[in-house]
Amino acid sequence: MKIIAVIPARYASTRFPAKLMQDLGGKAVIVRTYEAAVKTGLFDDVFVVTDSDIIYDEVVRNGGKAIMSKKEHESGSDRIAEAVEHMDVDIVVNVQGDEPFINKEPLADVLQVFKSDFARETDLASLMMHITDEEDINNPNNVKVVVDQKNFALYFSRSVIPYPRNKEAGVRYFKHIGIYAFRKHALLDFYNLPMQKLEASEKLEQLRYLEYGKKIKMVETSHAGIGIDTPEDLEKARKLL
Repeated sequence: MKIIAVIPARYASTRFPAKLMQDLGGKAVIVRTYEAAVKTGLFDDVFVVTDSDIIYDEVVRNGGKAIMSKKEHESGSDRIAEAVEHMDVDIVVNVQGDEPFINKEPLADVLQVFKSDFARETDLASLMMHITDEEDINNPNNVKVVVDQKNFALYFSRSVIPYPRNKEAGVRYFKHIGIYAFRKHALLDFYNLPMQKLEASEKLEQLRYLEYGKKIKMVETSHAGIGIDTPEDLEKARKLL
């Protein structure tokens, strides 16, 4: 089973323009993320895929592997799918470019899903974290997921799911952590299938997979990741480094 990591990297960012090129201990954030992915030792290869000459040149200049997107893309999945379409790979892991402090353990747990999936039930695997704070549960920026008895995703939403009509039912709430591992065929299906209404409404690309009948296995983790979305996050990352 050949497993690769792909890091989609856009130069533009609404909240923090050019965040991936910001200095983090003498190297750009995207270079730190690339090196962290390689250092896990989990992947047969690691690539950055980008629409930016600036990011491409920075990764290559630091000894990394980068691929230029040929088309404009609406999502990270689309960008990754174009990059791997003609590669001989089995599993593709989407690593977020703004997370230079990659934790090996949850990535290994996600990959174990496929290594133990002898019936090939799973098309994608991803992470979820138990949340209890009401503000976190109600925050639309926190994507929630509900799962079945085998931890396959039933639905993702920015809304509170399930709705707590009976607060004594003992429901656990889970926040989706956006690390994905795909079987290559599932990723290419996504790339070639049009967006449907649920994805368009919630602006969540994982809903396209569910709408077309793909099975997403969720793995519970306690590692939320450390992303750099704002200048304040960058300052925290510099202190942490």
